[in-house]
Amino acid sequence: MRKTKPKKRAILPDPKFNDPMVTRFVNMLMYSGKKGKGFQIFYDAIDKVENRTKENGIETFRTALNNVMPAVEVKSRRVGGATFQIPSEVRPDRKISVGIKWMILYSRKRNEKSMADRLAGEIIAAAKGEGAAVKKKDDTHRMADANKAFSHFRV
Repeated sequence: MRKTKPKKRAILPDPKFNDPMVTRFVNMLMYSGKKGKGFQIFYDAIDKVENRTKENGIETFRTALNNVMPAVEVKSRRVGGATFQIPSEVRPDRKISVGIKWMILYSRKRNEKSMADRLAGEIIAAAKGEGAAVKKKDDTHRMADANKAFSHFRV
């Protein structure tokens, strides 16, 4: 184990919306360090969201992300030879991270033509409370609820 916890690095806000959350999203979206391409995809997706919904794109994105972020999750723990799924609350930092990962994962699995189209589609669906990423969150919550009986094993 390490001696001390590493310091949290400050994430710089993005150039267009001046929002660090957007930069964090793009950092997870990009491949091979191509940050410019990541921003290009994200901004195109936000423009498409604005065109389709006639609402503020960045606000729709924030709503979508809030709808995808899980509040509880299950963690495996071995107790006396048996493995139990123990529900636990998600730390705020991890909540954001998991929400972003799910949104990107299920965007990539969609079958629109470009990544910007896929991401826009997933943002719109998640903002409405639909879509695969929201379903994943609901499944996670349902699993945690089903295993509530084992919460006394929590560390």
